[in-house]
Amino acid sequence: MLRLDYQTPANQSLWIAKRFPGLFLYTRIVLNILTASRRCSMNAYTLDKKIASSSGILKTLEHIGAHVSVKNMSAFIDLKAPCVFVANHMSALEAFILPCFIMPYRKITFVVKKSLTRYPILKHSIQSLHPIVVDRKNPRKDLKAVLDQGLNCLKQNISVLIFPQTTRSLHFDPAQFNTLGIKLAKKSRLPIVPIALKTDAWGIGRLLKDFGKIDPSKPVRITCGDPIHVTGNGKQEHQQILSCIGDTLQRWE
Repeated sequence: MLRLDYQTPANQSLWIAKRFPGLFLYTRIVLNILTASRRCSMNAYTLDKKIASSSGILKTLEHIGAHVSVKNMSAFIDLKAPCVFVANHMSALEAFILPCFIMPYRKITFVVKKSLTRYPILKHSIQSLHPIVVDRKNPRKDLKAVLDQGLNCLKQNISVLIFPQTTRSLHFDPAQFNTLGIKLAKKSRLPIVPIALKTDAWGIGRLLKDFGKIDPSKPVRITCGDPIHVTGNGKQEHQQILSCIGDTLQRWE
């Protein structure tokens, strides 16, 4: 199986962007969100536009000097059916750049917190993905939402991406990594693809969590694990996922 990878090409950085990385990236993010919102209001935020929007953020990252590495995309590209993605959640960055790597090959939606669907302006682009919304307050209610809506998406050939951690964290804590993805994959009888993410180039802010320090010296890394098929009660597969993500993150330290 061919392992499809991506590496930031040489000589992508721009002097002015490297001089003011936070200002440059956040300005591009705001413009990106405003454009997406306008297109949503016109019912014109098409798949191609979503991919282009995500690719624009990727290029901005590279302009400020960040190096982006993506490995083993064939883990999901080669699948004959939709899948359930599960990933650690390190920063807001992954939500902006994952689409340009996944959407050209897979229709996808996200499991998101209810609060994100209420953000001014941003909510329009989030709602355009027809996300599965959870409130992180009632586990039983969240499970029902993920299973019911997730199964419906998968039946329509739409893959589902879940961040099983209760909150974003720079450190991977297996105890905070729930089994929603395992349960959905088991019920749908479809494979689950783990993704290890290192996106701490976008820091977590002290006052505003979404607006932390941007440090382009930290590489952005995304690695997909091979598909896992859930059998039995899923405990063994859950441990496989934890090991896949945890071991990969440890190698990057």
